[in-house]
Amino acid sequence: MVYWNIFWSFFVANILGYGGGPATIPLIQKEVIARGWLTHQEFNEALAMGNSLPGPIATKMAGYIGFHEGGILGSFLAVFATVAPSLILMLTLMGILYKYRHSIQVKRMTLYVKPTIAVLLGVMAYNSFHDSYSQIGIGQFLFLGVISYILMEKVKLHPAFIVMGALLYGGLNL
Repeated sequence: MVYWNIFWSFFVANILGYGGGPATIPLIQKEVIARGWLTHQEFNEALAMGNSLPGPIATKMAGYIGFHEGGILGSFLAVFATVAPSLILMLTLMGILYKYRHSIQVKRMTLYVKPTIAVLLGVMAYNSFHDSYSQIGIGQFLFLGVISYILMEKVKLHPAFIVMGALLYGGLNL
């Protein structure tokens, strides 16, 4: 039964999470925490580690959570459930949208979904900010935020190096 729950949780979250991996994270988070697979803090730690690694965040989270709950088979099912709905829907939707690409209704449809995606991303960002400063304190939070901004926007350092630096900084300040 655990394997079905793993598959279904990730399948549904990824069908409803229009907009890609970051848009599905709040949906996955709700499922995982509601089922007691991870605590809120554990989920945020897994999300932070997942964001520090290359590749799509949703599949990394699925692999980790699936393995946490069901071992290798759980990991495989969670990743498959994450990818399958996107693949099926993408092929179907792109065929339809391409066929009617000049239609005003199709153009409006894509415009009206953008605010929903923005809200999902905003909620995720708010939760990350809140968890970060409540765990490490406002001083560390502001320090890392300002340094990250300066390195990314002024120095033009690649974000991967900033994330690695933050991981190293966090590891040294345990």
